[in-house]
Amino acid sequence: MFYWFMKYLVAGPIVKAVFRPWVVGAENLPQTGGAIIASNHLSFIDSIVLPLCMDRQISFLAKSEYFKGKGLKGWATRVFMTATGQLPIDRSGGKASEASLNTGLTVLGAEQFLGIYPEGTRSPDGKLYRGRTGVARMVLEAGVPIIPVAMIDTEKVMPIGTKLPKIRRIGIVFGEPLDFSRFEGMEGDRFILRSITDELMVELHKLSRQEYVDVYATSVKERAVTPWR
Repeated sequence: MFYWFMKYLVAGPIVKAVFRPWVVGAENLPQTGGAIIASNHLSFIDSIVLPLCMDRQISFLAKSEYFKGKGLKGWATRVFMTATGQLPIDRSGGKASEASLNTGLTVLGAEQFLGIYPEGTRSPDGKLYRGRTGVARMVLEAGVPIIPVAMIDTEKVMPIGTKLPKIRRIGIVFGEPLDFSRFEGMEGDRFILRSITDELMVELHKLSRQEYVDVYATSVKERAVTPWR
């Protein structure tokens, strides 16, 4: 209930009035059934703007740190993330990654939309980086289509490190559904998972027109923190 209240009466009207988002390809979103909405990730506001421009509710797998903040700010962030359907995940790997997978499969099993950022983190510089294969494993286990989505210019509205957004227009481009049912039962094959993920990233590249870099974004961020000596 709070999700719809925020979407149609509070956050939705404000965001749409300020940023005037344009949308292309909304007809590619299925009206029923589960699907993975796989987007590039340029800014924190991606997870806010995208749900507001879709008719159906979408749940994102969000890093657990958003739900562990202290004080008034931590409480407000936790309430907002929970109310808007965000699901906390532990990105430390191992059993934590398995739990995240199961959380996503529960959403898809309920025939809902699950939002995923295949790059695993925000782009540090506006480029598109190599996708993580978790999205491929999830789509094969759930047997649902992937809808590629390109967020346009959100990094110009709220770059990494800024607290207040700039006022300018942003866009969303929904691509055609990708069907990987031909690989059913092969979720344990790492070569198949990489092939699916790479095909998805090619589509995101076409939609977003970002420069593509075939390395993980996390590696780029780590090198920026600990430069070569």
